[in-house]
Amino acid sequence: MTDLVHTHISGRIGVITLNRPEALNSLSLAMVRAMTSALRDWRNDDGISAVFIHGSGEKAYCAGGDIRFFYEKGSANSTNGSALVEDFFTEEYALNHLIHHYPKAYVALMDGVVMGGGMGIAQAGPQARMRIVTERTKMAMPEVGIGLFPDVGGGHFLSRATGHTGTYLGVTGEMIHAADAIYAGLADVYLPSSELPALHAMVAEARGDLREAVRSFAAPFADLANPSDSRLAKAHEAIEHHFSLDSVPDIMTSLATDTSEFATKALHSMTKKSPLMMSVTLSQLRRAASLDIADCLRMERTMVRRCFEHGEVIEGVRALAIDKDHSPQWNPATLKEVTPEMVEQFFNSAWPDYSHPLRDLK
Repeated sequence: MTDLVHTHISGRIGVITLNRPEALNSLSLAMVRAMTSALRDWRNDDGISAVFIHGSGEKAYCAGGDIRFFYEKGSANSTNGSALVEDFFTEEYALNHLIHHYPKAYVALMDGVVMGGGMGIAQAGPQARMRIVTERTKMAMPEVGIGLFPDVGGGHFLSRATGHTGTYLGVTGEMIHAADAIYAGLADVYLPSSELPALHAMVAEARGDLREAVRSFAAPFADLANPSDSRLAKAHEAIEHHFSLDSVPDIMTSLATDTSEFATKALHSMTKKSPLMMSVTLSQLRRAASLDIADCLRMERTMVRRCFEHGEVIEGVRALAIDKDHSPQWNPATLKEVTPEMVEQFFNSAWPDYSHPLRDLK
């Protein structure tokens, strides 16, 4: 289907390799379709007991969706370009739903960069998932920096992260590492990258519960990424104090009264992000806390349509990846100009319920 996704069966394990290392294994529509096809086939194959997914190269598991594709097609004055963007998000979110409800063990090796869409294809449901991090893991939901929001089910898994850690990660877009990810509930076990060849060999020979095999394999290395010693654990009180507030201006005002290194860095980061999309993201996470994964993804599908209608994501990608001037012209330019009506528009469905592209998700 595509050379950018390799699939094979090793014993009783279905193995998916994202094979686009020059682009940090970022996802194209063809890759989404190839993964979906393999997972659907294996779901009903009694000879397959588990799925193991990883990225090629040492730099990334998956850096997210292909933002250059979003820019080129989303800003094109052609029906076909716009339709391809629509197809990408509809099919990507359907893949996220398939993974979340996967009936077999789903083991993701999150070695290297794991951002955006990469998180969406790692965060299976709690009954299936086993998420491995290494010392090379660089994890983030950085969408507010490109005029987007933490999608791919981000509303679901961030709103369920430890305390208000998910709000902090979504609204600031800050990067975290292995111990932080385990602390936040976004990863399960740690392995040094030097052990990955042995891990792959173990996976190839696995016959029982792959999750338990991985957990046992990783157990000797647990102290190397102790979540209680993580940066996020040490900032717990600050995160709960500042990021429990219900508006972005209130959060930033609160951070400004805190002279700690954590608060200073968080505040500085937020000054660079889209004022509108930080506000939209905060509303998304508050709403998502009471929604199941299907309703979260339906909400996010509406939100992403609104993002492209507004144009904030096009400007954000332009500044980061096209012109690379790192000077996005956000609209509105300041938080003071963001109104509740502007935020609410992102949650107003773009379709009648009967024609929503993800209406059939359960």
